[in-house]
Amino acid sequence: VVFGTGAIGSATAAALLALGHRVRVVNRSGHADVPADVEVVAGDAADPDFAGRAAAGATTVYQCLNPPYHRWPDEFPTLQDAVVGAAQSSDARLVSFENLYMYGDTGGTPMTESTATAPHTRKGRVRRTMAEQLRELSDTGRLEVATARASDYFGPRSGIQSPLGDLVVGAALRGKPARVVGDPDQLHSYTYTVDAARTLAALGTRDGVAGEVYHVPNEPAQTTRRIIELIADAIGSPIEVRSTPRWLLRTIGVFNPTVRELDEMLYEFTQPFVVDSSKAERELGIAPTPMTEAIAATVAWYRSAAAST
Repeated sequence: VVFGTGAIGSATAAALLALGHRVRVVNRSGHADVPADVEVVAGDAADPDFAGRAAAGATTVYQCLNPPYHRWPDEFPTLQDAVVGAAQSSDARLVSFENLYMYGDTGGTPMTESTATAPHTRKGRVRRTMAEQLRELSDTGRLEVATARASDYFGPRSGIQSPLGDLVVGAALRGKPARVVGDPDQLHSYTYTVDAARTLAALGTRDGVAGEVYHVPNEPAQTTRRIIELIADAIGSPIEVRSTPRWLLRTIGVFNPTVRELDEMLYEFTQPFVVDSSKAERELGIAPTPMTEAIAATVAWYRSAAAST
């Protein structure tokens, strides 16, 4: 049972179905971009009673929820509490999809699963608290937990939440400049959504992963500018890169709470932001999808989505 049908939840459902598993996804609307054989259930995942019913009979429960940035402190822990309770009521393994905010600013030092958690942002502190809850539940034997952590992601369905999504691939296909934040010439690890899904599927279906944290396998870090050049190659036309200055983000953020939340995360894009994913590659045997292949699939999805509207 997959809670959340964004880019990661939808891809995870498809990956599990491809492995031969019965899959149910949970969201508010009851509609999701998932294969026809995936069951879709509508409801409020923050409601413990509903979450328990939605997870009934599950062997594995996936937490792939992601409330709006500006509502993280108020909504995210409550959502996790409900999903944790649902997994416990079904005696299921919980697989948690997380990001890297809890590590804080490492000054450009590559992050591993043993990097100390030292968040200096509001969202990072929320993530650390949630991760600590899962660690305590796992260590005390009250819940079987496995965790995948991803960097900024891109891929099909990634949309506005991806630094390479609507404002880069989507814009380029409309002949518009790519909009980025920070310094596009800094090294940055990006996670392909399909690789995140493959990792989550492995954590939910394999033995020997309980209590472990794995970074989703990424291609070696490249600069954002270089990746946009690869996107331009896939599209077949050059892409102008424009970096949005911090003062403009703050001005827009006065009126847009989602943009306002980007300000504290700019440290990711003003220095190297590099993720070591060798543990997952070594222990799970999952290699990252080649960047050119991942970009080609992302561009194809955006083209198909544009053609269907």
